[in-house]
Amino acid sequence: MNDNTAHNMNPFGGLITSKTRVQILMRLFLNPARRAYLRELASEFGASPSLVRDELNQLAAAGLLQSERAGRQVLFRANTSHSLFPELNSMVRKALGMDHIVESIVGRLGDLDSAWLIDDYAQGQDSGLIDLVLVGDIHQENLADLVAKAERYIGRKIRTLVLDKGETDVLERLLGERPHLPLWRDGAAA
Repeated sequence: MNDNTAHNMNPFGGLITSKTRVQILMRLFLNPARRAYLRELASEFGASPSLVRDELNQLAAAGLLQSERAGRQVLFRANTSHSLFPELNSMVRKALGMDHIVESIVGRLGDLDSAWLIDDYAQGQDSGLIDLVLVGDIHQENLADLVAKAERYIGRKIRTLVLDKGETDVLERLLGERPHLPLWRDGAAA
């Protein structure tokens, strides 16, 4: 794999030296609708709760995160009204290869109605396996080739589920049960 692959690029390298801070930004800025609490993040990152708390507090103090109480827990999420939100969201998408998926796969599949990122990546977790749900009249012969090329470029595996436009009940059930993030709707990146 060459040095230009998204897998090897850290858009925050040199800018942010804390691995935990980068993990928090990746987790909360990919899908800004998702919220997370301290212990959940500490467990996911394999880091001490005090380290994660310090990073969350610093990001919240900078205005990049918003927090809210839910009982005894504090939930954090990306502050979408912060002036740097669009840039940070774009950097996270690039780091995870989402921009490449949209450009090289989703836009070239035929009559695509929508594309959804589900499960780990929809939650901002870089597990190495990207699950996509594609809805529309998809050119299956192109799909395998485009997926293989994108996998080599971003250094991650991509698993696809293709539904036709008439399978709205399947799509609604699938999206209702799992974390999801729209990548493409009605001919444009979401």
